[in-house]
Amino acid sequence: MLAPLLLLWPMSIAITYLVAKSIANQPFDHALEDSVTVLAQQIKEVNGKVVSLLPGSARDILRADDVDTVYFQISGPRAEFIDGDRDFPQPMPADEERVRRVSVRFRNDSMHGTQVRVAYAYVNLQPVRARGDETHTALVQVAETLNKRAQLANEIIKGVILPQFIILPIVLALVWFALARGLSPLAQLQERTRARRPDDLSPIDSRQVPEEISPLVGSLNDMLERLSLTIEMQKRFIADAAHQMKTPLAGMRMQSELALRQVDPDEIHRSLEQLATSSESATRLVNQLLALARAENPSQAGVGFEQIDLAVLARATVQDWVQASFAHRIDLGFEHEHEHENEHEHEHEHEHDPVEIAGNPMMLRELLSNLIDNALRYTPPGGSVTVGVRGDAGRATLEVEDTGPGIAPNERIHVFERFYRILGSGAPGSGLGLAIVREIAVQHGAEIDLFNNPRSTLKKSPGCLFRLSFPHPETRHDDAD
Repeated sequence: MLAPLLLLWPMSIAITYLVAKSIANQPFDHALEDSVTVLAQQIKEVNGKVVSLLPGSARDILRADDVDTVYFQISGPRAEFIDGDRDFPQPMPADEERVRRVSVRFRNDSMHGTQVRVAYAYVNLQPVRARGDETHTALVQVAETLNKRAQLANEIIKGVILPQFIILPIVLALVWFALARGLSPLAQLQERTRARRPDDLSPIDSRQVPEEISPLVGSLNDMLERLSLTIEMQKRFIADAAHQMKTPLAGMRMQSELALRQVDPDEIHRSLEQLATSSESATRLVNQLLALARAENPSQAGVGFEQIDLAVLARATVQDWVQASFAHRIDLGFEHEHEHENEHEHEHEHEHDPVEIAGNPMMLRELLSNLIDNALRYTPPGGSVTVGVRGDAGRATLEVEDTGPGIAPNERIHVFERFYRILGSGAPGSGLGLAIVREIAVQHGAEIDLFNNPRSTLKKSPGCLFRLSFPHPETRHDDAD
């Protein structure tokens, strides 16, 4: 802030000098104007000739000046000399016509190598026309050197600028002191921030900072809180992943060592089958961990979103799981409220009204795949799993229902937690599928609910109904605004 003040000071001096010259010119210009007026009154036309009746005493008074030299000249209609100083500079022809329309004009000129200020006027001696087309006018000019003007301008400049040499250092010192005092809390904040440990993400104390930057500190604290939460989630994720990977890796190692010790080909084959099963479980666990990491990443919210038809996406995903449903001997079907028939293990094209939402197609397929996989794992052979889509009341609904054992009400609040397994279920899995479903649903602004299957008629198999409600693209856009 001090540099601009130092740059503005020379500009202030230059402006002060120009203003001082203008002020100094005004009283002396008025005096020259009065002199021109007095001389104009002494010009007469006598016997058809323009003459000057200026007395000698008036000449002496006009030229009486201890500081400057005063010149004057009176010339006739044909620029003939009448009175005063003969070697007087004449006005420019362009000025002549313009000056005739006003009383007194001023210009800067030079005489005998010295700069002078000139006041001049054209005086009409006879309002009527004389011989021919000529008008009797006289040119009256008075000039003086610029010594008094320079002295007055210098006095004004000294009176204005000299105090600035005293005031400016004081102002700079006060500004420097105020800045140092005002920025000291920032310097302290900088020192406290630098002294922090790399893992210290605690909030910054906003009570010790200027009020003007309190909102900035508040924003930094919000960022630190989000960063701390993200790091904590990463730590927990790594710890959980390491813990979950121990079991399949230990099983694979044990089975491989057992296969190496076997001699019987049948036992070796059985060990290798178990090894392949453990490898498949480990691969699935790794894929689910990666999917959960992507779903839990806040920076991915809204990334890759596009307008999609939920019915088309759900139908394609169901078709991907048809072979798996055959292997489990489960009837896998797809329903759409505006179609005339249900689809169970068939691949037919049906016309339907689109159910459009804004979302990431890859993540939504991951969500539905986990729901279908979960339903197939817990539904006994001979049961059914149905995926349904409908759109109404400004929302799109995706449902997955099964005829499995169902989930007790007291367990429903926990099944969406990571690595949570219902005791006694007996179904293989990692406990990550529904956690992935929840995170993807949150990123899409969807609400997820869990009920018993209303179409199940068996008390021992009440089944499950997972219902996800997505906002339509227009509704989601309005909420974002």
